[in-house]
Amino acid sequence: MSSLLGTHAIVIGAGIGGLATAKLLSSYFAKVTVLERDALPDRAEPRVGTPHCRQAHVLLKAGLQELLNLYPELERELELAGAVRARTAVDILIETPGIDPWPQRDFGFDTLCMTRPLLEFVVRSMTTKEANIDLQPQCRVTKLRLSADQRVTGLTYEQAGAAREITAELIVDASSRGNMTLETLDACGIPRPDEMDIGVDIAYGTGLFRLSENASRSWRGVIHRPAAASGRGGFVFPCENESWQVTLNGMHGDGPPEDLPGFIAFAKTFRTSTIYGALNEATPLGVIHRFAFPSSRRRRFEALTAFPHGLLPIGDVICRFNPAFGQGMTVAAQEIGVLRRLLDEQVGATAPLEGLASAFFKAIQNVLAAPWSLAESDFMYEKTRGARPADFAQRMQFSGALMRVAAQDARVHRLLTEVNHLMASPTLLRDPEIVRKVSAQMAAST
Repeated sequence: MSSLLGTHAIVIGAGIGGLATAKLLSSYFAKVTVLERDALPDRAEPRVGTPHCRQAHVLLKAGLQELLNLYPELERELELAGAVRARTAVDILIETPGIDPWPQRDFGFDTLCMTRPLLEFVVRSMTTKEANIDLQPQCRVTKLRLSADQRVTGLTYEQAGAAREITAELIVDASSRGNMTLETLDACGIPRPDEMDIGVDIAYGTGLFRLSENASRSWRGVIHRPAAASGRGGFVFPCENESWQVTLNGMHGDGPPEDLPGFIAFAKTFRTSTIYGALNEATPLGVIHRFAFPSSRRRRFEALTAFPHGLLPIGDVICRFNPAFGQGMTVAAQEIGVLRRLLDEQVGATAPLEGLASAFFKAIQNVLAAPWSLAESDFMYEKTRGARPADFAQRMQFSGALMRVAAQDARVHRLLTEVNHLMASPTLLRDPEIVRKVSAQMAAST
């Protein structure tokens, strides 16, 4: 392996984002070390450091496309491991207030349904096949090391009770919380970035079930979006081992109970009986696992006037989203795609890593804009904490009319689906012809 940009890079965290980043960096550095606090299982099973991993996760189409750039065989390996293929907008029944359900239309692309542990295990297995990637579990990073001119030159970590030091030209913080990045800014005397919070206080629970073979249904998955008045929603997705993940959620602490009768009763309160009907005839395969998520958060790193050389945060460290939208893994994958383009541009440069973080923060703003705008739709709930956008009422009025148009117009429906999968820019929905139809719909509703 030739060293194109440096001899050593370190990635903190072995989640999907950390693993994919390591895979990318292995093409630009002679060696890549991944340090993970958890013990890593040798099969697809949950781990302590990701308590949310038992909940249903979605890898949007754009996320899969980005990961396929790194792992060309990923789709095949996931299916061999048990992932279930479902046709988007045909097999996945979507219910939203006022459109219960959406028309089932074939837009020509699929979704792979699986548990988060299966996806992570397959990605981890493929990543560690790279000879120059060293994945070290049960390592707790304690501090990033700084040079006299405040450049990050390495880190210290604890493993098996012993303190260790390691040097690198680049350290990527993919740890989710981002404590190492924030503490390093403090040590450098650089102000922490401003934060934008959307306080949703979502509580959700997930169970594995065997659905009744006698049930009559025209779907292989369900997404039930909540109304503003109730805040209750849910998902049903097929997954490996012929089982189904059922996730129910409520906003502002109104989550589903952990006991099975209470869990099923919670689903009965939904606008439609789709999920309740499936649950009521299902066989549970374990207990209900609950998880709470306080807020979507965006750290404005791009506004900082200085940032330590040799350090790069990524994924949830920069922006985390309400998991009910299923955007997190896809956004992380798209950020890695941006990083790939930046690194390609620096090959052969005299100081290839100089200014990398600042360029990265600026370049990913287009990646973050659409999912963050969707996260802001959580302000439709009265109790949501944070600064509601000044034009929020107009945006929600337009969005509601747009969905009604899309339900009637297959072309608009297809474009909206591509935008929701982060495959297309939301600006395309401002096409004059679409705006004309939406305006007419809004006028007819007044």
